[in-house]
Amino acid sequence: MSYRNDYSALDRPEILRFVFYPRRDFVAAPAGAVDHLVPVESGISVSCRFYIHGQDSPSIIFFHGNGEVVSDYNYIAPFYDQLGINFFVADYRGYGSSSGMPTFASTVADASIIFDSFKNLLDRGHYTGDIFAMGRSLGSIPAIELASSYHQHIKGLIIESGFASIARLLSYLGFPAEFLGLQDTGFPNLTKIRTVTLPMLIIHGERDSFIPVAEAEDLLDNVNTENKRLVIIPGADHNTIMSVDLQQYFTAIKEFIAAQLR
Repeated sequence: MSYRNDYSALDRPEILRFVFYPRRDFVAAPAGAVDHLVPVESGISVSCRFYIHGQDSPSIIFFHGNGEVVSDYNYIAPFYDQLGINFFVADYRGYGSSSGMPTFASTVADASIIFDSFKNLLDRGHYTGDIFAMGRSLGSIPAIELASSYHQHIKGLIIESGFASIARLLSYLGFPAEFLGLQDTGFPNLTKIRTVTLPMLIIHGERDSFIPVAEAEDLLDNVNTENKRLVIIPGADHNTIMSVDLQQYFTAIKEFIAAQLR
């Protein structure tokens, strides 16, 4: 079965309850950060937070992992600030201050709306730096979507702890995907990464027990560019990738962005 852009096979209540873990947590934005609510549908908005470094700095639009919210990045954003990077973090429907409930289809559709809103925000504020797309884990879906659809506006793609196939991801997590007729077609990430021509950096934990390194290798092998790199953090699991080796993690990001700006 080839899903193409039809997420109806995945947007079943039993799958959505298993995959998405919305949190309504909210912690106020620290100094130097600004909150934005992006309307994505009538009566529904998605919460985002913009951690600002400077008008001429490069910017990352970032989609976080499952069970996270933008407020969780209050303590991570300063590392991007030290690298001279603006950091724009987007929630999903039902997460943080967002309204609505998340689905795969809405997560993908909202990514484009959020990107357009972010691009307009940069234009209005006279920000001149290049834009990079980044996604962690679940966030690899909207990040790859943007890299595929907005390649003329994005300088590079960064994926952390991402996956190639939702069917395989569900299997890793213990969900009987085969009983629902979900075949391993490589949808959506593997299918779409083949259309991505942007420079790409992948960061993955060596001991990731949720999403094995083989998923990162699959993405690396299929992205349609020679400018690509896979950084494996030794000893790191899915949720310890930064704490195990913070320096390697951010050095890889720093070097990747600097190389694209030359």
